[in-house]
Amino acid sequence: KSGLDPGGAWHAWGMACLKAGNLSSAREKFNRCLKPPMDLNQLNHGSRLVQDVIQYLESTVKPILIADDDYFATLRELEATLRTRSLSLEMMCEGKIQHNSYYQECLFYLHSYGTNLAIISFYMRHDCMREALLHLLNKESPSEVFIEGIFIPSYESGKLHMLENLLETIDPGLESWGVYLIAACKYLQRKNYYHILYELQQFMKDHVRAAMTCIRFFTHGAKSYTELGGKQTWLLKIKDHLKVYLQEVSRSSGRKKMAFTFRKKMSATDVSRHINTVDLQMEVTKFLHQCESSGTSQMTGSSLPTLFGNNNMKMDVACKVMLEGKNIEEGFGIAFRVLQDFQLEATEVYSKVAKQLVKQQKYSEIRQLLKCVNESGVAAKNDGDNIILNCLNEFKNIPAEDLDNLIQDMDSDENKIQAYVMCNKLRSAYLVSVRQEKTRAVQLVQHVRQLAENSGDDVVKAICAQWL
Repeated sequence: KSGLDPGGAWHAWGMACLKAGNLSSAREKFNRCLKPPMDLNQLNHGSRLVQDVIQYLESTVKPILIADDDYFATLRELEATLRTRSLSLEMMCEGKIQHNSYYQECLFYLHSYGTNLAIISFYMRHDCMREALLHLLNKESPSEVFIEGIFIPSYESGKLHMLENLLETIDPGLESWGVYLIAACKYLQRKNYYHILYELQQFMKDHVRAAMTCIRFFTHGAKSYTELGGKQTWLLKIKDHLKVYLQEVSRSSGRKKMAFTFRKKMSATDVSRHINTVDLQMEVTKFLHQCESSGTSQMTGSSLPTLFGNNNMKMDVACKVMLEGKNIEEGFGIAFRVLQDFQLEATEVYSKVAKQLVKQQKYSEIRQLLKCVNESGVAAKNDGDNIILNCLNEFKNIPAEDLDNLIQDMDSDENKIQAYVMCNKLRSAYLVSVRQEKTRAVQLVQHVRQLAENSGDDVVKAICAQWL
């Protein structure tokens, strides 16, 4: 009469029937106020009212089996119970759920008014993981429901192995679980749970991604190559995963194509290239670990470069290897292979090393670097000269004797003149200029005279004028 919503009254009446043990009347009353959710896959447990019903039923588990309950039940109640049972028969649990009328009642309300997440969570609470998984598959629920309802509760309660065994039992190829497993991996990565991620990737036989996780274990948080030296087992594991992947690819190419739909694919050439990178990283790690242990290590940087980074980081590795040995020659071989394998800009790296050597005032080492570069067999004609010119561009205060030695080591007279001019050694520039072919010599001497005039060097200006 007053136009109020009767839902609350029906719900209270239903709860009263439940508490009195009159299950069929309760169903009738709840039917008037409970509604199924609009979207069964929403990430919640349905309406508060349904949750109250389930909560009460779960807390009132009566250890009476249906068989003994017959004389309490009206025919209608028995019929309703049987109907619920057939509704969820394909996923009946072997345990107490199967036999207890109150659990059956929970399933009735969950299937009638609950979300998929609520049903799955109910099964998980009562150790019916298999039923939870089958329900997920049958309803084709989205991966969020799997993460929220099954995956998180499994690893939090230490039942990840049990989950993996069930996934494999239901589908030995794991193909029907692909979407869910990839979603679980992404979730673990977001949470930084890399140890669980690695375990899951191994279970999935997703060897390429497992290798990528091992790279993270190797590089993450290391502050020195001494630390990386202690983490080399991860490098071996990367190689193992990649080799197993190669074997699987070669086995499957013989037969008809295997449906590796959710596992990461990679071409055999790429995999081989990555294995080479790991081998080279092992050599680098061993070498730099020894350098740090013997105390020859000079460089300290904020981040520790490895060959698993981008090209700039790989160039840093090459520089580090050359600079941290007892001398340039000791690390040059490994550095040269890094430059070759990754086709890096060699001159840029050599120039960087030379600049570091100037800072450390190791001028004789620069000459050794030039010797190594020239003997490497792949240096272009002017590479050595360019390395010195790059250095002089930045450092004008190299001691006179060392400076002369470096410029003398240059191949091209033109470059020598340019170097002398850069360092304001105009007399030396004049002496090299006059040795050139006549026409060119005139141009060069005129240039030197002009520079002498600009800088107020009357002596060199006079010499140039006299020669001209």
